[in-house]
Amino acid sequence: MSISSSLNAGVAGLSANATRLATISDNIANSGTYGYKRATADFESMVINKSRGAGTYSAGGVRASTSRLIEERGSLVSTSNALDLAISGRGMLPVIPSASVDNISGDQPMMMTTTGSFRTDSNGMLKTDSGLVLLGWPANADGTIPTLPRDTVTGLQPVVINANQTAGDPTTKMNLGVNLPAVATESGAAGDTLPLSVEYFGNLGTSETLDITFEPTIPATGASNTWTMIIKDSAQAGATIGEYTITFDATRGNGGTLASVTPVGTSPAYDSTTGTLDLQVAGGPLAMTIGKLGDANGLTQLSDSFAPTAINKDGSPVGNLTAVEVDENGYVRATYDTGFIRTVYQIPLVDVPNPNGLTALNNQTFQVSPSSGSFFLWDAGDGPTGAMVGYSREGSTTDVAAELTNLIQTQRAYSSNAKVIQTVDEMLQETTNIKR
Repeated sequence: MSISSSLNAGVAGLSANATRLATISDNIANSGTYGYKRATADFESMVINKSRGAGTYSAGGVRASTSRLIEERGSLVSTSNALDLAISGRGMLPVIPSASVDNISGDQPMMMTTTGSFRTDSNGMLKTDSGLVLLGWPANADGTIPTLPRDTVTGLQPVVINANQTAGDPTTKMNLGVNLPAVATESGAAGDTLPLSVEYFGNLGTSETLDITFEPTIPATGASNTWTMIIKDSAQAGATIGEYTITFDATRGNGGTLASVTPVGTSPAYDSTTGTLDLQVAGGPLAMTIGKLGDANGLTQLSDSFAPTAINKDGSPVGNLTAVEVDENGYVRATYDTGFIRTVYQIPLVDVPNPNGLTALNNQTFQVSPSSGSFFLWDAGDGPTGAMVGYSREGSTTDVAAELTNLIQTQRAYSSNAKVIQTVDEMLQETTNIKR
């Protein structure tokens, strides 16, 4: 009977609008919640078919279906904490509850969130106030990230930063720029040996020295433009680690630049392509760049002065941790008071084919579901994922003005459906009164 279907449709309308009201109230309540993804209620009509030309119509009503728009992104809000993280684009941060830290690969699946305010706890783990621990890949001792599977949580570990940690950086590269006096290789010169001491840092952060001497070759007549360079390592009790015969160009075009570098005895070879000497100090190899042939930026022989023009090297002594930041590619970099910066972790970004299909949990976290598809771990800024942003939080996606407008519409629709039920009730009462 059509009048009964009208009553059912009105009841369905009340239920659907009550569902919509619930999503609106949830959105407004979380308008200030970082990382909140707004919920929506979509209405779908239900149709009860009747024979064509039957002269009657049965109301089917309406049905509400809810969803959470996880793929929507809120605006980024600047903060003063370096470890407040957000994503500028697609992707999520891998996290796990602190209660499940010791069971990452067990029954507790990985969770993900789009933003978080991370700080170190008493054990140095980075986690939020709600207990979400940040996961990442630990770096090797040299700062490189090992190759790990991208479709599983294997290899992911809680990010741990010890505030009292120290670290040293051994010297592996050195650029040597020195000017030798041209008059020292002329006949009749005094033939004095010119000394040079250059500091470098060992594997244990100790300060060591390369003692370099330049001995001019004095000819009977004219100028030889030739020197003998001897390099000794203080860490090896002053042992000689390299000896070279160096000749400088005296032509008008390349006057004063290197013409040839010849190793003496078993000294490491000179690479003319890169202008380096591959020395072996006590802690391992050290590449010393003295300049290419014809290069005016390395060793030179000009005028009558002996002076270091440019000596640059990497490495640093042992230093204390002063700051930890995350760059746009997800690398967690620790900075020490000596200026040394070390990569300690890389935080990958989690992506799934259908973000809106993820299962929503408390604290703005999500888990993979059959509707979302399986996850994949990307480098931040690579593939479909966006860049990682420090000193930032992602704001709520709720538009309060739009939600208040929807609230008014929902209230009107609810009142209208209630009016339909009231009208149907009055009509049924009239039908009942016919019998009286």
